[in-house]
Amino acid sequence: MGGEDDFLLEDADDSSTVEFIRNYLPQELKEKFEDDELYYFIDLIDEYYLESGVLDAQPDADGCVEIDLDEVVAYIIKEAKKDGMGDYTAEDILFVVQGEMEYSDSLEKKNE
Repeated sequence: MGGEDDFLLEDADDSSTVEFIRNYLPQELKEKFEDDELYYFIDLIDEYYLESGVLDAQPDADGCVEIDLDEVVAYIIKEAKKDGMGDYTAEDILFVVQGEMEYSDSLEKKNE
């Protein structure tokens, strides 16, 4: 299966992703973000991956693709502001992005 197909399969269950991210977040952020915001962030992460070409990148010798978390965070902050969702700090959004990546990694480990 290609990278984009794998990505779309992982995206099939956003509610599990939101639950995982919520458990990953520090306590103060668990209370700060509503589930709707987390779904929105997941959509933006997916959009970033599709638009940035990350899914088309060639993996390194370990099978990994380099993803610049700062670029993902900046994209989310920019789009959220543009969409009128609010102003978010890079630190807060970084936790969400890391949580989404940890969830993806956990799915890959289950499938090994």
